[in-house]
Amino acid sequence: MSVRRAAAALTAAAAVLSTAATGTATAAPSPSASAAALPPGLYGKGDPTYDGVWRQSLAFLAQRATGYQPADQAVDWLLGQQCADGSFASYRADAAKPCDDKLVRDSNATAVALQALGAVRREAADPTKIDTAVKSGYGWLRGVQNKDGGWGYTPGGPSDANSTSIVVSALAASGVKPGSYTSAEGRTPYDALLALALPCSDEEGPGAFAYQPDKAGKLLANADATAAATLAGLGKGITAPKATPPQAPTCVDLDEPTVERAALNGASYLAKALVQTGHLTTPPLPGATDAEPQPDYGNTADAVVALAAAGTARLAEPALQWLEQNAAPWAKRSGPAAYAQLILAARAMEADPREFGKVDLVEALNATGPTPKTPDTTAAGTEDEDEDEDSFLGFDVWWIIGIGMVVGVGIGFLLSGRKK
Repeated sequence: MSVRRAAAALTAAAAVLSTAATGTATAAPSPSASAAALPPGLYGKGDPTYDGVWRQSLAFLAQRATGYQPADQAVDWLLGQQCADGSFASYRADAAKPCDDKLVRDSNATAVALQALGAVRREAADPTKIDTAVKSGYGWLRGVQNKDGGWGYTPGGPSDANSTSIVVSALAASGVKPGSYTSAEGRTPYDALLALALPCSDEEGPGAFAYQPDKAGKLLANADATAAATLAGLGKGITAPKATPPQAPTCVDLDEPTVERAALNGASYLAKALVQTGHLTTPPLPGATDAEPQPDYGNTADAVVALAAAGTARLAEPALQWLEQNAAPWAKRSGPAAYAQLILAARAMEADPREFGKVDLVEALNATGPTPKTPDTTAAGTEDEDEDEDSFLGFDVWWIIGIGMVVGVGIGFLLSGRKK
């Protein structure tokens, strides 16, 4: 998740190249904006071209997890980023201009925005407006679901573990059973994830998930994809709390694989990946033969959340301690999304994000955007809230959306920003 937006420029370029090869609708990067021209409702001061919606949404989720309600101005900015068809791009500099065919619709930005809007709905100035936006967004996601049940970063792109997982996590957090979300061919998102799960017998990545098959069709272990798919396989969102009772992270191959078992296998892989140094690493870029692998703060935070959600929090404790000791400079450089990831990791481990090493993560996050509303004790914006109250996407709504998709079928997202 930490490198998702940084790599989005490559996705946009890939979408253009794919267009030339396949004849699908033309896609191009979202318009850029200078730091001086940033809208007042947006979190962070860096160029939002590839992460505006993403960092805004993560900020919302972390604020709700700590009892804060984002300012109405911030919520209105996120709502204003949505296209008329329900989708979101990574960023739209001119939200007053209608979305056209050249704008890259982004499944990742769409899914995380929907989860964030659902989380802030209770305390929002206009909950009905948010309901409409969320239902429209899920309708768009359903319309671009691939035949295998999964999602790619852009509509029509091949399914990948990260994009599929972030959609599944958003659905789960909204009270919708992801397994009931089937493609026209009857495939579920879990079918797509199982196709990317490595067996326990794999020597290099036992129990891991791949981002996508490589050019030869081989599955290669990817820690970022594994963290995302572990949460999705457990039916949890990215704000998942610690699961009980605790259990050992074992890898078991079943004759008839289940997504829950694959998720627990993924937790086993993550635990082993963290055991040596207490953190994940970013491999050198292609061609940089002299470069040393660098610590991967964001994906380490994601792995901590995944392990806690899988009931293996004990094995994530060294990684959380490493983040407490080392992640503050990274978060300060990276901005609101980084602070949010650390807050969610601390919360999943039942640690205090206000005393994270020497940093008050909550105060640091809140300072990156409009002043949020006073903390409350009635809404935490996370999966441990009452499910009936949170699940405003009921059967009748999905029936209506289904009819809409029959009428509007044909609605046709780089790299999910997570490392391949």
